[in-house]
Amino acid sequence: MKVAVVIPAYKVRNQILAVVNSIPELVSQIYVVDDKCPESSGEFLSQSYVGNRLRVIFNKKNLGVGGAVKEGYKQFLKDDTADIIVKLDGDGQMDPNLIQGLIESILINQADYAKGNRFNSLRSLKGMPKMRLFGNSVLSFINKFVNGYWHIMDPTNGFTAIHKDVLNKLELDKIDNRYFFESDMLFRLSLLRARVMDYSMHALYADEESSLRISRILFEFPPKYFIRFLKRIGYNYFLRDFNAGSLQLFMGSLLFLFGVIFGVIKWINSINSGIEASAGTIMLSALPVILGFQLLLGFLNYDIQSSKN
Repeated sequence: MKVAVVIPAYKVRNQILAVVNSIPELVSQIYVVDDKCPESSGEFLSQSYVGNRLRVIFNKKNLGVGGAVKEGYKQFLKDDTADIIVKLDGDGQMDPNLIQGLIESILINQADYAKGNRFNSLRSLKGMPKMRLFGNSVLSFINKFVNGYWHIMDPTNGFTAIHKDVLNKLELDKIDNRYFFESDMLFRLSLLRARVMDYSMHALYADEESSLRISRILFEFPPKYFIRFLKRIGYNYFLRDFNAGSLQLFMGSLLFLFGVIFGVIKWINSINSGIEASAGTIMLSALPVILGFQLLLGFLNYDIQSSKN
């Protein structure tokens, strides 16, 4: 299989040439997308790079990291000269020599999409800034619920590889253009039931400054996660299929909500009237909550097992 690489370029003038020059010979085509870079990274690279593998794409306006990558994906699909495309950042945090290992699971047909995982490497964890480590851990946990890939960690890792056939099935224009891009890719892949695997890697941290702010994650990500979680559950458990997990989720949610709402109403009535609720009333509230919770745990176990398959 032939391999291509796409690199979004924004404020990476000082690193981009070294990154492109270090890409191994197994890569036949390199797409660098200048995302309206104020440092003219794409123009600088065009003038400095020596070789015939490079193609620089210039965005007329800044689309964000996801939008830039999608422009590279579209050109890759249009050219149709390779089978796998690897996404690599232009800031030098990812070692291009790891590309061979990243695509291995795709080459042997064990995965459709492979992504880096820095959490398996103690070297990366030691070098990772503490706030970034905490944020990635929280996002990893949330993404397991949202996307259903329970075996996946480090969802925001931008070192990825995807097979052309799977990329063709994705509706690229619907995928988020900004920093939610990697998480949204996993969501779209889950709707296709694509096989996703982690690749253990280390990252290099220097003096580069991340453009991602905590405020953006706190206010922008939660509603996007919630909407995609509802869509995944609706599509995979009620629209496309109805299975044991669907029944557990439906009955568990129904019983749990009934028990909570009934209990709250009786508790308020008890406070207003000054009369203690009877044991029967308490059991009528507690039993549905307990049964509902057990059914929801059963659904969670079903979802995790489905992820393994």
